[in-house]
Amino acid sequence: MSPKSIYIVFKREFKSLFFSPVAYIIMTIFLVVTGWFFFSAFFLAGRADMRDFFNLLPLILTFTIPAVTMRIFAEEYRSGSFEILATLPLEKWEIVIGKFLSAHVLTIVMIAPTIIYAFFVSSVGDLDWGPVWGGYLGALLLSGAFTAIGLFASSLTHNQIVAFIISVSICFFLSIVDNVLIFVPGFLLWIFQYMGTDFHFSSIAKGVIDSRDIIYFLSLIFISLYSSFLVSMERR
Repeated sequence: MSPKSIYIVFKREFKSLFFSPVAYIIMTIFLVVTGWFFFSAFFLAGRADMRDFFNLLPLILTFTIPAVTMRIFAEEYRSGSFEILATLPLEKWEIVIGKFLSAHVLTIVMIAPTIIYAFFVSSVGDLDWGPVWGGYLGALLLSGAFTAIGLFASSLTHNQIVAFIISVSICFFLSIVDNVLIFVPGFLLWIFQYMGTDFHFSSIAKGVIDSRDIIYFLSLIFISLYSSFLVSMERR
């Protein structure tokens, strides 16, 4: 697997995503929604922290990231350009990783401006930066996991809307599964709790860096990317 080949795919895909009007619409919606809810909750709660922002972030990413990733494979299948890409001297793993990195970097660009909220809070109160940096580390891992899931969903179909629905369904399930544990039998409780992204994200967002939480997100990314690789291999 060549880093140069991955970079070629990354550069091609990032340009395609970043210069797409859809990307700017999604980023604008993301910043407007997060800004609205953050400042509304901040002035109502009167707390100098980012807790409400990070509590809301997973739900917003559940819908915005699939909107970014839905076209990555699906549009290539529909237009027939994937067949051209597959004839190039590139390994399927290089294509998958390059596409993943391009979409993930775009989501990082989308999330990055929200650091302004933290500086705003610190200017009006005594902000504890530990949970803030923990929250952004969690956001980096969570967005990576959702991006990989979105990539897998896009690899399954020619239709972008279908890819969006599949991705949102998986991400939403993982986001809420640890909130419906009351309906889960006791002996399965720990399994469903561990499956939930919110369980791991909220722990990191509190400033508690546990290797188990990091391993969970990295495993989710790997499983999703490997699944995308297997699907792409079937489309030779």
